[in-house]
Amino acid sequence: MSPTVHPTLAGRIRRWTARPAARDAQRSLARQAVAVALMCAAVDGLNFFTRGPDAGPWTPVLLVMVVAADVALATAPGLSGWVAVAHAGVGVALAFVMPGRSPSTAGQLISSYRAGAWLRGRSSAVSLVTVCAGTLTSVVIAGLTAPVTALGVVAATTLLPWLVGRYTTARKEHVEELRRQREATLRDAEAEIAAAVTRERETIAVELHDVISHHVSAIGVHATAARLNLTGTAVPGDSPVHTSLAAVQQSGQAAMTDLRRLLSLLHDGGDSTDQPGVTMLPDLFTGLRASGLHVTFVVYSTPPPLTKEVDITVYRVAQEMMTNVLRHGDGRAARVELDCVDGRVALTARNRVAPAARDASGASSPPGSGLGLRGMRKRAEALGGSGTFGVTTDGDYWESSVTIPLAGAQ
Repeated sequence: MSPTVHPTLAGRIRRWTARPAARDAQRSLARQAVAVALMCAAVDGLNFFTRGPDAGPWTPVLLVMVVAADVALATAPGLSGWVAVAHAGVGVALAFVMPGRSPSTAGQLISSYRAGAWLRGRSSAVSLVTVCAGTLTSVVIAGLTAPVTALGVVAATTLLPWLVGRYTTARKEHVEELRRQREATLRDAEAEIAAAVTRERETIAVELHDVISHHVSAIGVHATAARLNLTGTAVPGDSPVHTSLAAVQQSGQAAMTDLRRLLSLLHDGGDSTDQPGVTMLPDLFTGLRASGLHVTFVVYSTPPPLTKEVDITVYRVAQEMMTNVLRHGDGRAARVELDCVDGRVALTARNRVAPAARDASGASSPPGSGLGLRGMRKRAEALGGSGTFGVTTDGDYWESSVTIPLAGAQ
């Protein structure tokens, strides 16, 4: 049973957890953009001196233009169109000052790809047309006047990278849409499962109310009637018969109270407020004392306010411990200790082993089928805790201990 979280708070939590991941992704993207820009600057700078004739006094100017255009590849994605236009202009300048030299650069390929990947609509179309026109102009100035050759250069250096960028982004959007559809499907499935669980829980609640409450109520009514019939007879009011009937009556009333709480939990789930907790343990032990079991309850360290799950679990575990004491102990006395230390709440119960639980050699054997012990252990483990059960080293006592971490439960 999970704690209920307000929708607004849940949305804030998702945003808070998503922001660090988004910032990390942006920083990683920025680092990669810088690495690409520096690599293009290095490649184009090397090619500037190893390919084509010398530009004479224009050499440093053209070199600065090439490097600056490449460095601009590290700017924000929204400027991709302007960066592509700048690279097209650099290509025209290279072809005009250094005729016979190929005007294409590594930065021009990357800038065309960025324009296709990051831009949409009119901005993307305008940048593509402008870059293609600039590339075509530089090709013509460079002397590649054959139409097929010129168009091939434009397609290879501008149009193809732009199309690859468009394809990459479209594929990413398609994958993102598939992810959203899958998440929506999972949400719908979870909603259907939750609705089915709610319906089944309500069905169980109705069955419990119709069947168990009838019989438990009948037990209480008969116990009360028996006590009234004994009144005025030779049986004294403090006799064991009166005491046992009073215990049966009180146990029936306690069972009806627990049944109402269980029905409330089944109907309302985590929103149920009528649930037992640590503060109700004294009442539980008081009812057991009325049945003749002397319970000593010791609190070494009062736990802080507990979550609903931990609070209910501690009570239910104590209830099961006392059930085991009544069924398998000697029925005379039990000691229960509650402590909170090192961020863990611990509940321990100890009672004498009943003579029937000893074998012929006098050794103590585990009582019952063990279902109650497994149930207590599972309750604790569900909240990150643990449970230990067994006979003490002297063989005279049975000890049950359950610990639950407070931080883990929260």
